[in-house]
Formats: sequence, C-alpha cells, structure tokens
Amino acid sequence: MTETYDITIIGGGPVGMFAAFYAGMRNARTQLVESLDDLGGQVNALYPEKTILDVAGFPAIQGRDLIAAQRQQLAQFPLTIKTHQPVTNVEAQAEGFQITTPAGTTQTRTVIIAVGNGAFQPRPLAVPNAAELVASGQLRYSVPDREAFRGKRVLVAGGGDSAIDQALMLEPVAASVTLVHRRNQFRGLEHMVDLLHQSTVKVQTPYLIRNVTVAADQSLNVSLKQVGATEEQTLNVDTLLVSYGFTSDYHVIEGWDLQVARERRLIAVDSTMTTNVPGVYAIGDGVTYPGKQPLIATGYGEAPLAVHGIMDRFFPERRGPIHSTSLHRPTPHQ
Repeated sequence: MTETYDITIIGGGPVGMFAAFYAGMRNARTQLVESLDDLGGQVNALYPEKTILDVAGFPAIQGRDLIAAQRQQLAQFPLTIKTHQPVTNVEAQAEGFQITTPAGTTQTRTVIIAVGNGAFQPRPLAVPNAAELVASGQLRYSVPDREAFRGKRVLVAGGGDSAIDQALMLEPVAASVTLVHRRNQFRGLEHMVDLLHQSTVKVQTPYLIRNVTVAADQSLNVSLKQVGATEEQTLNVDTLLVSYGFTSDYHVIEGWDLQVARERRLIAVDSTMTTNVPGVYAIGDGVTYPGKQPLIATGYGEAPLAVHGIMDRFFPERRGPIHSTSLHRPTPHQ
C-alpha cells in the first residue's frame, strides 16, 4: 500500500526540520524527506562549529548543537523522517501529489519545499592548481572541524558573513588568522564587522588572490594583488580557507512535473508561503518575496506560516488554537 501524508516537507535543513516540528504540533501526518545522509543541511554538513547568533533565546549556539536541539524537538512527534532519499519527482494527482524517491513513491495532500539553495557547491578559487591544493588539504572551503586549524597560520578569503564568522571562529585556535577581501567594505552584519575589527584577525583589503604556490617546506605562498593598483605582496601561510559563497543547483526541482513560478531562480511565494501551485508551499533561503532576508531566523518564522496555511485551507475541521502554549502541554511531574 502507498503511504499517504497530510504534509510532505522536502528538505531537512534547520528550516525544514522546524516546519516538521510545527506540523507535529498541528497533529498533521507528516514526512520529512532529505537527500543527504543526515538532517541539518549546510549548517550540519559545512558549518557544524559555526557560532550562530540570530536564533531567538540563544545568545550564541554552535551549528551542531542547534541541529541536535532540533532533533530533540522532532522526537516529540511520530513523524516519518527519510534521509539519503533525493526527491526525483513531484507530480500533481487528482487529490494531492505523488512524491517519488529512489526508495519508491508516497502520496501527500500538500507539499512544503524547504530545499534552501538546492544542491550547493562552493564557489572555487580561480587558480590553476586549486584541485591539487584541495586534495592535499591545504585549500579548504568549509570548517567541519576547527581543530584541523589548531596552531596553523590561516588565510581566509571572502567578505561576507561566512568569511567573517570563520575568521573569528578560528582566531582562538589558529596561530594567526588573516582575512583578505577585494573591497574595503565588508558585506557582513555590522555587529560582526565590529567584532572583526576588535579581534586579532589581520585584515587585508582591497586585495585579490592571484596565485598560490607550495613552498619547499610545504607551506603556501599566496600572491595578492591590490585592487585598483599595481602593488603586489606574498603571504606565507599553512592553510587557505576560501569563503566566496556557494553556487546553487536547482536542476532537481526543475526536473519535477511541477511548474512553480520563479523569480531570479528563487521560488516566488506570497505572505502565507503559498506558491502559484495550489497545495505547494515553499520556505527558507530558496524563496523570495518583498523584503525577504536570507536568515535562519526568517525561515523559522516562515515555517509556521506555511503549516498554518495548509491546515486552515486543506484541513479546516482540525482548526487549532492560535497560541503555541495551547498546542502541546507537557505531562505534569508526578
């Protein structure tokens, strides 16, 4: 027999996980489908030691701890969680949708797309020997374990929030950290830029990386060129961490039998996270609407909007209370 769900959430990053939790609060029969081997998305796969500052109630929390706490949230409800199952097709049916993965098909009344930036690949460093440097471990695009940088001289390249976060995260363990950016101004949040300038991280702006060579002692000589000038200099470091962001690959979504409206490759939604396809909602970094900010905190707010929108429209007989304190009451201590 084909399994049937009220809500299928595609994407098991932090926002998709919170949507599944909230669906559990509404007693919706829910499945959460994730293509990776584990839940947590980019936070778990790429930034487990990153300090996250924009989650209400946590002055600061590491990425892996945030995902662990969300797993505990999910454990409260009988949700179906499927990992290592990329969704290969979503097809509209007479009543709902058919979800296809390599493991088979399921039926669902509604869908919440929470795939973030899709399949993500780091923007590579444009030097001829980049692949060899990655293979040797001297060039990295993420920090799954900051202990790998302990006692090393680290050069971080980039000017956004991730680059600043990584530089500050490595400061306590590295022998030294230098941050190189092609502009004098950073794209990160103002508070994080202030912390950067208050730290021991050496800031080199505006410079571009022209070349990277391996020295006789296996350290790296990184050639920098000043933007708008002829000045060049070479920094000798142990490890190069490139944080130029990620390119998004939506080819999987584009292969579905589901024509959701897009704006600049992002899924267009209204104020209730509804797409142009009835019964299909979308949340997280992969959606756009006026005023959208690509933050975890924003996605957490979008998740209840989508779930409540689904329950009010498709399951009005289960209309629930407005306040979350009424949704789930813990058993009193004996």
